[in-house]
Amino acid sequence: MNQKYPTREKLKQKREIDLLFGKGKWQSCGDLRIISINLDKKPQEDFSLPNQKVGVSVSKRYFKKAVDRNRIKRLLREAYRFNKDVFTEAFGTHSLSMIFWVSKEKPADLKSLEENFLTLCKSKK
Repeated sequence: MNQKYPTREKLKQKREIDLLFGKGKWQSCGDLRIISINLDKKPQEDFSLPNQKVGVSVSKRYFKKAVDRNRIKRLLREAYRFNKDVFTEAFGTHSLSMIFWVSKEKPADLKSLEENFLTLCKSKK
C-alpha cells in the first residue's frame, strides 16, 4: 500500500491550476469541497499527466492565523495520503484535483476529517 505524497503528486504549476479552474467540476460534501478534472475522460490538447496531482487550500477569510490554516492543510494532505487508493478510484489515475476546507469551524481531528474525505470520494458522480 503506497502511503506517500511525493512532489510529483503535488499540484503546483500555474498552468495546471488554471486548467483546473477553467474546466474542472466542483463538488461539495460536508465541510469539504473539491474541484477536479479527469484527463482520461476529458483529454486536453498539449496536456498529459503521468499520475494524479492533488493540492489543498484553506481560506484566509475563516482562519486568520497561518498556524490554523497550515494545521488544516496538513490534515487534508494526511487524509489524502491514507486514502489515496479510494481517491484514485473515484477521481481517476490521471486527474488534477484541489481540495478545500469550507467551514468556519476547525476540524475536530484527523478521524472526522477523514470520514468527510471518504464520503466525498464515495459521492463522486
